[in-house]
Amino acid sequence: MPRQLHNRGDRLAFSNGILILAGVAVLLIVMYDAEPTRLIQLYIVGVFVSFTTSQIGMIRHWNRLLPAETDTRARRRMQRSRAINAVGAVMSGTVLAVVLLTKFTHGAGYAVGAMVVLYLIMLGIQRHYRHVKAELDVDDEDFQQLLPSRVHAIVLVSKLHKPTMRALAYARATRPSILEALTVDIDHDDTEALRAEWDRRGIPVTLKSVASPYREITRPVLQYVKSIRRDSPRDVIVIYVPEYVVGRWWEHILHNQSALRLKTALHFMPGVMVASVPWQLRSSEGMQPWAQPPSPRRPTGLGR
Repeated sequence: MPRQLHNRGDRLAFSNGILILAGVAVLLIVMYDAEPTRLIQLYIVGVFVSFTTSQIGMIRHWNRLLPAETDTRARRRMQRSRAINAVGAVMSGTVLAVVLLTKFTHGAGYAVGAMVVLYLIMLGIQRHYRHVKAELDVDDEDFQQLLPSRVHAIVLVSKLHKPTMRALAYARATRPSILEALTVDIDHDDTEALRAEWDRRGIPVTLKSVASPYREITRPVLQYVKSIRRDSPRDVIVIYVPEYVVGRWWEHILHNQSALRLKTALHFMPGVMVASVPWQLRSSEGMQPWAQPPSPRRPTGLGR
């Protein structure tokens, strides 16, 4: 199953799984017009498949324990339990076969098809997790890999404001081998004004600009990063992206869209690390869970 279904909510219940089951239940009610005579076919197939497989599983359980058991009484008890489970498997399996033969075209076939699809999906999920684990496992060669020759830090700059200054300060504090600022030349006059302001403030970081005749931001930055990777493949490139932290849902639509596209594209480039540098706007004040005032406690009477 997907790892997201392992998450537990405040009441220690599997919240994501409950929500998915509730959504599927609503969908089935809508599809079958909430008619119990039509929904009962799905229920019967699901229940008796579970009954049959559980009884068969218990038979295999006793078959596995019996050869290793030496106590005569315990062996008799296991054999009796196996016989009971065998009778249960035959009875539930017979009911399941009758339901499938008589109600297959009345809705039971949909349940069987859904089980097959879910089984194939879960096999694919298991195969994916197994491949990811094999790819991420650390072997002896990984400990002998050479360190990167240099760390090339790039601070993305759209304009000279407080988020940019924070990103520059943070990048300088990490002491990379190479540090430079990069802006995309969408409007030549704005770029020249940015350079003039940059020089006037005496910022000790080289400002570079890449041309963008079609007023595009993502592709020029990616091409510049690829050129660095091509010239110095052993360098690690760290991209610092200033971002706004907003508190209202509609503000998310108005900010950080270019940064989101850039980060998404940069994550697929090997040897490139992306660091988000947040700047909290006033609308985000008090949005942290730990910033909420604690609820008043009731007196316990211990001091009386």
